[in-house]
Amino acid sequence: MIKAEDVIVPLDVPAKMRDEYVKNYMTVTSGSGRMMLFAGDQKVEHLNDDFYGPSNHPDDADPEHLFRIASKANIGVFATQMGLIARYGMSYKDVPYLVKMNSKTHLVKTDQRDPVSRNLVDVEQIVEFKKSSGLDIAGVGYTVYIGSEYEAEMLSGASRLIYNAHQNGLVAVLWMYPRGKAVKNESDPHLIAGAAGVAACLGADFAKVNYPKLPEGSEGSVAEAFREAIMAAGRTKVVCAGGSSTDNKKFLQSLHDQIHISGAAGNATGRNIHQKSLEEAVKMANAIYAITVEDKGVEEAMELLG
Repeated sequence: MIKAEDVIVPLDVPAKMRDEYVKNYMTVTSGSGRMMLFAGDQKVEHLNDDFYGPSNHPDDADPEHLFRIASKANIGVFATQMGLIARYGMSYKDVPYLVKMNSKTHLVKTDQRDPVSRNLVDVEQIVEFKKSSGLDIAGVGYTVYIGSEYEAEMLSGASRLIYNAHQNGLVAVLWMYPRGKAVKNESDPHLIAGAAGVAACLGADFAKVNYPKLPEGSEGSVAEAFREAIMAAGRTKVVCAGGSSTDNKKFLQSLHDQIHISGAAGNATGRNIHQKSLEEAVKMANAIYAITVEDKGVEEAMELLG
């Protein structure tokens, strides 16, 4: 665990907002310096594909399932769009929130048009909403698709968003995804490291990236290759997207390797949690939290699954 005085406060946080920033940083990292982000923004990104079907528990069909998990499980922060927070937040005031500022669906493919994701709301609206609702809104998130023909627009938007967030003491997380016709391999470790470095240049507190893949026949492990991204990000901390649902132990082992071999500062997990029943989702979230925040081993985390 870290102390409040150990938190590195960016210089674009005004003196009068330093305490607020430190409070929010300690909230999203549960005082550990590592973030367990429960991702609930996929209802726009993937429509209903992630929430209904044979691979999903029936609990997942109801949007409130996300909030029930967030309120009952150990998490650092729950990330979703402001509209959902406004609809359900009055019943879940104990949950720490991160507002996902932009989203797009997966219907328009890269071969049709390069991706672009514009703001749904701005920071000033979030600050006003935080005051009027009384909710614990600790941060904001924004997506940048590097390699898209609209990259410059998103880089500019991300830079302004981070500055405005810091001016109000909010933590800023960037979703950094190489994507577009110019990108030949979205999973290339060197390219993902570059994306993490861009997040650092924009001043993000955390960069959320996809875990890379190694070409067949490559030497070394993917966890070792991922160190490049951690180094490229410097003082911006890197967390990995959880990806599609997979075997529980395999997922937890990968998470443990990301933190203890690569040096990642946490995770951003959605489907591997919310596609389960409420009871099993809470257990899985607690297991992820145990590794991320409490520094537990894989076997100890597995015991929490029952």
